[in-house]
Amino acid sequence: MTSLHEVALLRLVAQRIAGPGSATAADAVRWMTALQAQDYSGALTSVALRTSTGTRRDIRAALDAGEVVRSWPMRGTLHLVAAEDLPWMLQLMTPRVVAGAAARRARLGLDATALERARELAVGALAGGRRLSRDELLAVWDGAGLTTAGQRGYHLLWHLAQTGTLCFGPVRDDQQLIVLVDEWIPDPRRLEGDEALGELAWRYFCSHGPATVKDLMRWGHLVAGDARTGLALARARLATLDVDGVEHLMDPRTPEVLESCRREARGVFLLPGFDELILGYQDRRCVLPAELADRIVPGANGMFRATVVSDGEVVGTWKHVGLRAKRRVEATPFESFTEDVAGAIPRVYAELP
Repeated sequence: MTSLHEVALLRLVAQRIAGPGSATAADAVRWMTALQAQDYSGALTSVALRTSTGTRRDIRAALDAGEVVRSWPMRGTLHLVAAEDLPWMLQLMTPRVVAGAAARRARLGLDATALERARELAVGALAGGRRLSRDELLAVWDGAGLTTAGQRGYHLLWHLAQTGTLCFGPVRDDQQLIVLVDEWIPDPRRLEGDEALGELAWRYFCSHGPATVKDLMRWGHLVAGDARTGLALARARLATLDVDGVEHLMDPRTPEVLESCRREARGVFLLPGFDELILGYQDRRCVLPAELADRIVPGANGMFRATVVSDGEVVGTWKHVGLRAKRRVEATPFESFTEDVAGAIPRVYAELP
């Protein structure tokens, strides 16, 4: 029987927050398969924390080079993914989300004709390697008489991204530009059906494990049958743990890595809001007791605060204070920080990407 504390430390290692980081930002994103990224700045930090160089500059370079893109590959939420993975992930995980938004489209007055007109205009404006900011693309639609008011513009962009036409690619003035998927990703991986489910399950459990089938279902927004199919194909390459009578799966190498860096894993980490250590699971008890969940998501409003992690457990929240040139950290404990944790927070903050 494996303790929840051990699961927390193993997850820190599997996610490459503790232990050896990935060689490049693109490698870090590819390993994680997808990192939630509606907070663009926080997502850059999440990637940098998982690399050996630990710099935000590397992830910006990966975006500019077309190695990493940002889109809505699952759960209707923005994520960073390796560029070559985006098409098969969209094909696997977005149809249910798009279908589920039919009522929303109807309320916005967006029928099939409007959606296709938006697609034609976007392709015409972006073809040939052109790149536009979000505001520039909305101006194209408005200029052609396809109004973007009242959340219509956001939903048009969301729909065209989820159906494989658009994604966010290179960066200009710290803002990602919109590009055509078919042009920006010239060599996509081709995975379909069960093969895609097996790939998703294997990579999820390697990068997020120990985790359960329910965790996979929540993370990928999969129905139970698809999750079971994916696990059946991936199981032979995974190790299992019994945690309170529930099967957890992981990369067989993770325990060995933890033993090589256990002291580091038990240390203090400052994670941005929406980091995968919190967002990547249906069951977060090992790092955050359920009764404390509202401390990082007040009122269950969907806005996740940045967290202080010590010995594998979330023990408080933190935020930047002051102007960038003189910025400092302000940390708030759930109860009280130990002397060691309180002393470590400013040191860790000073090294934060």
